[in-house]
Amino acid sequence: MSQDLIEAIEKILPSMSKGQRRIASFINEHCEKAAYMTASKLGEAAGVSESTVVRFATELGFDGYPELHAAMQEALRKRLTSVQRMEVANDRFFGDGDILRSVLTADAERIRNTLETVDRVAFNDAVDAICNARKIFVLGMRSSFSLAEFLDYNLSLVLPNVQLVRNAGGSEIFEHLMSMNKGDTLIAISFPRYSKRIVNAVNFANDTGANVIAITDGEASPIARNSYAALFAKSDMASFADSLVAPLSVINALLAAIGLKKRDTVARALERLESTWDTYNVYEKK
Repeated sequence: MSQDLIEAIEKILPSMSKGQRRIASFINEHCEKAAYMTASKLGEAAGVSESTVVRFATELGFDGYPELHAAMQEALRKRLTSVQRMEVANDRFFGDGDILRSVLTADAERIRNTLETVDRVAFNDAVDAICNARKIFVLGMRSSFSLAEFLDYNLSLVLPNVQLVRNAGGSEIFEHLMSMNKGDTLIAISFPRYSKRIVNAVNFANDTGANVIAITDGEASPIARNSYAALFAKSDMASFADSLVAPLSVINALLAAIGLKKRDTVARALERLESTWDTYNVYEKK
């Protein structure tokens, strides 16, 4: 659990009922299980009623158990090792043996949740910042680098001012960003566990006056703070690998909106590409 949640539990522990103390003890000892239990299941595991679990959540300052549930999941995702992530995902998704259905159903739910919660104003601001940028830098670390590559590949087909920031160690990332100035846009993509390097890169971009577009999982994300536009997409554990289908859908929506806003520019670029592909026989036509 996060230190904030642990401190909140410890603060009110002396005033808790016997049943609530059982819940607190179970959460502390079995956080990786508690974070994905319903209120009734948590109550059953701790030997108390479901209503006691709900009162426990409100005692901690949450509106109800769903808020505590989400807080436990968020805190857990940021601290689990890869082995622990796989074990938790195995318990959550694969109990009935139908792995394909379990994973695809969960992914579809993440896209639905993202659609319901993503900020339309921030989305439009992000599209404008990309379309009006002098230079566009695209950055993603670790598993998010695949999303950055996808975005960079498609933007670079139609816009001349796009630069993918390659994964680099130490100070090298700043060398890739040294030409960044006010009027530029950095698209930063990061999901738990957050890379310190991308947080430093976002801070550097803010210092230069560039617009930062954060594609991440929520307001608590360190790259969302002080960003020009933050687009939140649901991600979660799918065994040892993260599920990034919802972030990819948001990126696809960005590309579609940019294509519509810069329709003439995009059309001319694609016409040149098609001509080149035909000349050099790039694609099989049979």
